Amino acid sequence: MTQRLILASNNAGKLKEFAQLLAPIGFELHPQGEFDVPEAEEPFGTFVENALQKARHAARLTGLPALADDSGVCVNALGGAPGVYSARYAGEPKSDARNSEKLIADLAAHEDKSAYYYCVLVYVRHADDPQPVIADGVWRGRIVADARGAGGFGYDPHFLLPELGKTAAELASGEKNAVSHRGQALRALVDKLK
Repeated sequence: MTQRLILASNNAGKLKEFAQLLAPIGFELHPQGEFDVPEAEEPFGTFVENALQKARHAARLTGLPALADDSGVCVNALGGAPGVYSARYAGEPKSDARNSEKLIADLAAHEDKSAYYYCVLVYVRHADDPQPVIADGVWRGRIVADARGAGGFGYDPHFLLPELGKTAAELASGEKNAVSHRGQALRALVDKLK
């Protein structure tokens, strides 16, 4: 028996990635847009609070269990910035290109280019679930000024994986999902849900 689950996102890439891992354990994933759920506000300074807000919002408006993620890139020399503000680092409207330009400029004077992607996933059985299931993942690398690769999104063309000698944007999607912060968090969540 499958259980419907709302993804508190309309991102087609996330939907596909999450659905592949959740289907074998009995979840049928639907984007919140199918239910006319608008994007939730993300007013908090932590990934986990924003993800919980998004999951509760989707569950409240649909009456179904919900899954949400919040993720971003954290640069050590910048005190963890852009962090939860990764998607809007260069302001509105959101722009991957402008965000990357700002990050490269802000990091130019620093010798330490180490960074990591962080992802937290939150699953709620209902809007007021007192015990949300939470999982996270960390993917370490470093920021490079010159963009490389045509895959991925966000900061991926600037996120170098020294052990692979490639940026995240140079990885095939299956290769990326096997090692990324989101892939790690999703596998940890699936283990908890089993």
